[in-house]
Amino acid sequence: MDVVLLSRIQFAMTVGFHFIFPPISIGLSWLLVLVEAFAWKRKDEIYEKIGKFFSKILALSFAVGVATGITMEFQFGTNWAEYSKFVGDIFGAPLAAEGVFAFFLESGFLGLYLFGRNRVSKGTHWFSILMVAVGATISAFWIIVAGSWMQTPAGYILRNGRAELTDFWAAVFNPSTMVRFFHTVDAALITGAFMMAGVSAYLIIKTKHDVLAKKSMKLAVIFGLIVSLLELFPFGHESGREVARLQPEKFAAIQGLYTTQAGAPLAVFAFPVMPPPQLKAKIEIPSLLSFMAFGDAHAKIRGINEFPRENIPPLFLTFVSYHNMVLLGILFILLTGLAVIQLYRKKLWESKKLLKLFIWAIPFPVFACELGWISAEVGRQPWIVYNVMRTADAVSTSVVPGDIIFSIIMFGLIYLLLGILFVYLLVKEIKHGPEPILLTGGTDTEKEVLS
Repeated sequence: MDVVLLSRIQFAMTVGFHFIFPPISIGLSWLLVLVEAFAWKRKDEIYEKIGKFFSKILALSFAVGVATGITMEFQFGTNWAEYSKFVGDIFGAPLAAEGVFAFFLESGFLGLYLFGRNRVSKGTHWFSILMVAVGATISAFWIIVAGSWMQTPAGYILRNGRAELTDFWAAVFNPSTMVRFFHTVDAALITGAFMMAGVSAYLIIKTKHDVLAKKSMKLAVIFGLIVSLLELFPFGHESGREVARLQPEKFAAIQGLYTTQAGAPLAVFAFPVMPPPQLKAKIEIPSLLSFMAFGDAHAKIRGINEFPRENIPPLFLTFVSYHNMVLLGILFILLTGLAVIQLYRKKLWESKKLLKLFIWAIPFPVFACELGWISAEVGRQPWIVYNVMRTADAVSTSVVPGDIIFSIIMFGLIYLLLGILFVYLLVKEIKHGPEPILLTGGTDTEKEVLS
């Protein structure tokens, strides 16, 4: 079997499984910054219980994320040695910065946050979760720097068959870093919002901790609507424009644009088939793609037919992953928007079908993150570093197919067990629910919820 394909499958499996957990951690940590601020400033017991309950889910996702992230990075030395030799001077810097500047900040303050409640001042306790959120976001930044450099390399020269760093800051802030950073972090915030909303919806339906669940649900859906709208515009829009300008082959593939067109249409729905590449059962909006990409409804966009066959990414996977990501993004806006409307009408708690939808939707933002990652990374193929190094040239020369197959099976079994354990512990914690709440001062339950 092909060593390149097997190495790609192994890396996709390990990264894909790991990528389930950082969005949950980042999203929940920022929501807990708000929750703990309300608990501190308002002296609100309900928010304090919300924070204590969801901190357990944060700790669980962080622990599994750390365990799976370590194995992911080892593969650069085992399966991708030629890549490591070629770009080690550049690629190693952001990974080292992530460990030094972010991981220790996040993990250190997470311990203080989890075990410091009622042992340190309220202000110090709030600061600890703030540092967890900041650390997680900085960690995401440095990982995105490394990935973005592979998409739009900058700040380097080729010398003696290797890429050598010439400008650290040009490499860090390469043309796609900040666009991808905001797009990815906002996706994590959506993930956290749906985790909190779905768990709260479950507690409401099961009539457990009614006041607490309603308050956390209210926060989650309002926060979720805001970040879902931001993901559509400006973050998603700017991400698409960046790909159109800098990676035209990928843009043509994800949009299903197989022939060069002026006033290119936006494919709202289609089923891609080949050969030859074409869209079946397509629904298109005329000229909208050109307008969204370049601000001109008559702008010419290069199609797949203009690029050498050996530089064209896999068409079906890039198109399907991208469009399903967008579809899920629209669903997030609709769900949170409807929930906010029902909240305003004071009918959300009686909308059992909508609450059940939020329970089922808990993993949907994770799916959207995975689909976005697939469209970005598969769309870059056949390059591991865009227009600099091909993926086929990056694999280790000493690794044989049998070794990779064995590692795929081994990792698959380990991740299956970790996944089952994560779901089991998560469900157990949710069913157990938060600690009981003692409302004081004769405050009416509904007023507590809506305050």
